[in-house]
Amino acid sequence: MQIDHVTLHELRIPLVTPFTTSFSTQRARTVVAVEVAARTEAGEVTGWGECGALAEPVYSEEYASGAVDVIERFLLPRLMDAQSLDLLSAETVGEHLAPIVGHRMAKAAIESAVLDAQLKATRTSFAQYLGVTARSVASGVSVGIQDSIPQLLDVVSGYVDEGYQRIKLKIQPGWDTEPVAAVREAHPDIPLQVDANAAYTLVDAAHLSRLDAFGLLLIEQPLGEADMRQHAELARVMSTPMCLDESVVSAEGAADAIALGAAAVINIKPSRVGGYLEARRIHDVARAAGIAVWCGGMLETGLARGANAALAGLPGFTLPGDISASSRFYERDLTTPFVIENGRIAVPTFAGLCEEPQADAVAEFEVGARHLQVA
Repeated sequence: MQIDHVTLHELRIPLVTPFTTSFSTQRARTVVAVEVAARTEAGEVTGWGECGALAEPVYSEEYASGAVDVIERFLLPRLMDAQSLDLLSAETVGEHLAPIVGHRMAKAAIESAVLDAQLKATRTSFAQYLGVTARSVASGVSVGIQDSIPQLLDVVSGYVDEGYQRIKLKIQPGWDTEPVAAVREAHPDIPLQVDANAAYTLVDAAHLSRLDAFGLLLIEQPLGEADMRQHAELARVMSTPMCLDESVVSAEGAADAIALGAAAVINIKPSRVGGYLEARRIHDVARAAGIAVWCGGMLETGLARGANAALAGLPGFTLPGDISASSRFYERDLTTPFVIENGRIAVPTFAGLCEEPQADAVAEFEVGARHLQVA
């Protein structure tokens, strides 16, 4: 594959409702989309990748405008060096970019765009590439922190009525046991889990243990991302399964977390770990160890939502992921919207990671673009 040029699209897409976590409230999502125009043996092809970085560095150290900078100044030049030696493929992108420390979300966006182009050139779906035979995957939904418990109950009831098979509640100090208790009382049978986004410390262990009473599937990332040992300590005093998110950024990290007893479950977000190929490796490590995984989300558009569904079709993904309908976040998606049917999202069968985004949607939401000639 030979890449001729790359366009970095900066989009700002309004959210249907503000999404509030422990660290921020988002009313629109800033999206960095990488478009590569390449020449292959099958002819000219275009590939797209989406960067999961938020507008601010509140989930990880990465942020959208920083991703644009590092892609242009550091990542693409290394990719072009590899291309000049005829060594470029989706499977080698990670190795070529490894000398640049961190910036996994930016790297994931490039790998996705190259992989999308590669699969489109061979008319192969991502599910076929992974060896996935599932036609659909269970759909869960993540519910941000609300202004009141009655409002939370209304929101959750709406999602239950839509057919979502699992509810995830964001929690933080001052918003944890009471809202969880209220949701569990209102929906005694719904699979329920909580996500703290690293908002607590080990000092809160006794308080967090009160969540054991609600029959949760898991508690996700209650402590800081560097606190692997402390998560293992917390796991010993809670009966709720411990799930790691931000702490696991590689297959090696997953293996360490499992060996330490810090993770009974792992949330795999492809963008967080550097791309779909590393996500598959983490799945393989966890499955070999008997550890459940599920596919998390970063409010993806249609450029990545379908690929997440295909990934979640792998056999180790035994828990419903955050793969909701497009309408959960966006009044208008960049591609054909994904819909929930009988609590499930269909695994795409089109070639590539995603459909070509609709040109008028890109034009509507674009706030900036950088066109880079690389051939």
